[in-house]
Amino acid sequence: MSDSLLSQKIEALNTLLARMNGVPVLVIGDIMLDRFISGSVERISPESPVPVLNVRREDSMPGGCGNALASLRGLKIDARIVAITGHDEPANTLSAMLENMDVDTSGLITDPSRPTTIKTRYMAGHQQLLRSDYEDARAVDADIQKKLLAAIEKAMTGVKAIILSDYGKGVLTKELVSAVMASARAQGIPVIVDPKRPDFSHYAGATAITPNKKELALATGDMPTASDADIEAACRKITAECHIDCVIATRSADGLSVVHRAGGAEPLHLKSQAREVFDVSGAGDVVIATIAATLAAGGNLSEAAHLANIAGGIAVAKVGTSPIRTSELQAALNEDEAGRQILSTREGGAGLAHQAPLCDWDEAAEYIGRWRRRGLKIGFTNGCFDILHAGHVAYLNETRKHCDRLILGLNTDESVRALKGESRPVHNESSRAAVMGALACVDMVVLFGGQTKTDDQTANALLARLQPDIYFKGGDYSEDAVPEAPIVRSYGGQVKILGLIPGLSTTNAIKKLAGEAA
Repeated sequence: MSDSLLSQKIEALNTLLARMNGVPVLVIGDIMLDRFISGSVERISPESPVPVLNVRREDSMPGGCGNALASLRGLKIDARIVAITGHDEPANTLSAMLENMDVDTSGLITDPSRPTTIKTRYMAGHQQLLRSDYEDARAVDADIQKKLLAAIEKAMTGVKAIILSDYGKGVLTKELVSAVMASARAQGIPVIVDPKRPDFSHYAGATAITPNKKELALATGDMPTASDADIEAACRKITAECHIDCVIATRSADGLSVVHRAGGAEPLHLKSQAREVFDVSGAGDVVIATIAATLAAGGNLSEAAHLANIAGGIAVAKVGTSPIRTSELQAALNEDEAGRQILSTREGGAGLAHQAPLCDWDEAAEYIGRWRRRGLKIGFTNGCFDILHAGHVAYLNETRKHCDRLILGLNTDESVRALKGESRPVHNESSRAAVMGALACVDMVVLFGGQTKTDDQTANALLARLQPDIYFKGGDYSEDAVPEAPIVRSYGGQVKILGLIPGLSTTNAIKKLAGEAA
């Protein structure tokens, strides 16, 4: 492809990303609560030959179709949901999580005859010891299905795309799917399906279906799926026999393939952008969310596939399920190949260069969650870092010796002015973040701080949100004199005081530059 055509393509995809902002997309399917109970194993139980997990923390997040919802919100889509929960406390937890994501929860239907689906993973370091499932996967009864259809009819008003996210937990019955397809066709709304059952005729009428290679093989009677030609043949069988317009086959690290019904566009095979694959879990949810968002923004299936392929490449370079974000897609589109390699190794892997990401608080929490699921110890320190000097570098290198990942909390420009006076900072926050992020010992930069002198300028709020394992402070402080210490201790974290090199400070450097005695 010529540079001119490539530039036009990138511009068109960037335009679609901008158009996604606020566009409504409806997700219908099985929602669940994903729980991670993490700790360490140091002994075997005397009662039976099983490991004893010394629990350190518990984390929860929306799972099932909640993964697609999270990616839609990451793409700034107005995400709507219709699903069922039980009449229990986990349902309240899920509802609160979705509301915190700015998702309308009026489409959550309570089924008192079943529990909210919960999947709990017990983790020792990066090793999963056990998963327990608390669920009732039978099909919903006629009364609940009637309530679901009424909620769907209400939620479909104005939507530009629909995702059917089937985890086999009873929501997407044959009758419900048929009703959704008929209504969507009448209104010209594309429907994209993430399938779980092997009979794809269950989803007849779909605009597109997004099976992975295993699902595609099962649905076609174990047809081969190794090569492009194999994928095309299997997809053709599905489009012909199941009355589905298009199959978008996700192929993990091999990218994805787009195969239309006979007489449609030529097959499209896109190789993955990921240089290194850490984890394919959740990649399918990222792909289907990106496809739906692109179609909702006015794009076609080819454009949706290109964006979804980039999104999938980003997803498999992460650890654990994690939503895609507009900023990540924009970065991947607008950087050269070296930039894409840096992007795909933001988990800390080796690359051509190092540049730690500047994250907002939600993005930072997502990274930390993935790191923790790998059993990594998270460190945090903070400061203005207005002019980088040898004292800073020595201190930061020392902190990195005590943790696996180091987060740098950087005071905003307003916060620096409030602390240091109107002549500061010398360098603005974006410049400071770029410089600090280029240090090999720094794995992430996050901005924090108040607006005025009367505001709280500590890192307390950020620490409460991220809950790192170790909080580092440089200087001659006692732990009790550190204002952040109570917050860190409240969630079970550790405060560690490290020394600084005497005489080295940004203030002294500025005085020297001004010709004053330091």
